[in-house]
Amino acid sequence: MTITTRPRTIGELRDSGYKVLSIKEEMRKNLIEKIRKGEELFPGIIGYEETVIPQIENAILSGQDIIFLGERGQAKTRMARSLVNLLDEYVPIIAGSEINDNPFEPISKYARDKVAELGDRTEIEWIPRERRYGEKLATPDITISDLIGEVDPIRVAEGRYLSDELTIHYGLIPRTNRGIFCINELPDLAERIQVGLLNIMEERDVQIRGYKIRLPLDTFVVASANPEDYTNRGRIITPLKDRIGSQIRTHYPTDVEHEIRIMESESNHFETEGLEVLVPDFMKEVIAEITHLARRSTDISQRSGVSVRVSVANFENVLSNASRRALRLGERQVAPRVSDLSAILASTCGKIELDAIGDVQEERVVRKLINMAILNVFGQYFEAREFDQLLAGFERGLHVQVGDDMPAMEYVNQLSKVGGLSKAIDRLKGRGSPATIASSVEFILEGLHLNRRLNKDDVRGKVRYRR
Repeated sequence: MTITTRPRTIGELRDSGYKVLSIKEEMRKNLIEKIRKGEELFPGIIGYEETVIPQIENAILSGQDIIFLGERGQAKTRMARSLVNLLDEYVPIIAGSEINDNPFEPISKYARDKVAELGDRTEIEWIPRERRYGEKLATPDITISDLIGEVDPIRVAEGRYLSDELTIHYGLIPRTNRGIFCINELPDLAERIQVGLLNIMEERDVQIRGYKIRLPLDTFVVASANPEDYTNRGRIITPLKDRIGSQIRTHYPTDVEHEIRIMESESNHFETEGLEVLVPDFMKEVIAEITHLARRSTDISQRSGVSVRVSVANFENVLSNASRRALRLGERQVAPRVSDLSAILASTCGKIELDAIGDVQEERVVRKLINMAILNVFGQYFEAREFDQLLAGFERGLHVQVGDDMPAMEYVNQLSKVGGLSKAIDRLKGRGSPATIASSVEFILEGLHLNRRLNKDDVRGKVRYRR
């Protein structure tokens, strides 16, 4: 059915054999079609394939409203918005309707009067799926007017009586009739407003300024909440909890591989003319490991979680620091190094909550996480005893100097006098570019230092490794 061939009146729609489905039937139908075709339900959502997504599919197949429970940065809102893809591309409503009235079963006073007057000649319009999604962040100052509606004083001034339903200016939920309504951070909604939401979901009646109207809305409700807020007694009224069909727990990436995939897909990708950025796998692993360690750290409050946004912001800052060096040195290739990891202090400190507050404390905790992450990733590639030849050179008085402002070629030149590094660099896939060689050298030396096989000194803004 094309735009030009779509029915334009209720009569034409009836003659075409079109069947209006309820929102839950419509979503169920389209989900079944996607499953049969093997299509992704949530493109770009990583790590939920075996946990969260099957539960969402079950809820939709069962026709149940959903609440996502999870800490910040777990893609709850993104998944709610992606549910729009389960709606038909276009659906018919009575033309001019504020609440997307079903042409065959209108519920608003405006639409009922229109159909009573014109019958099958009543005009319809086709609205896209994007217009059938509504979203609201719950805050303590939300009113019934925002969600459900209010008497419009201008319409009263035009001569209508307060008892006339046409005086009502509908709120967000009625305007999302025959669509998906998402309310984020549900526990922050005042209890009296929760009662209004309960009536909409279950009893289908609403009182606006003492005027009671019957609104059998057809809405799929999605909510989100932090688990701690949701489970605290008194934050959500019990009848409302009881009416939400499926409670689905989201989670952070369970492994570093998923964290890296999200980190790469969500980070800003800016290209700089004349600059090629090369990111070794071990550096990605270190950045992701920092976040995973933060989620297990006893120094960090876990009540609000450590978001994936920490990994994304850290990845961006490390690449920016490395790119800034290359631009100043006139290098055409750049790879992030261990010395660039200091750039994550700015992007991490504001996103974690410590049990002990203070700037110095925060920085200390982040630096501890960086060291632990390097140590863990180094241990996945090497054992310290593999570097006996290298360490023997340091025993004879060798020292190596590194820094986040040193050209990559200086590392290459130093490499010629440091035995025992070549095979290790090959294992890190660092060959092929001075930039990746420099990154590999720093990673190996810092790994040996953290394994207590090398000493490290700060010398005039640079780092010197020695025995």
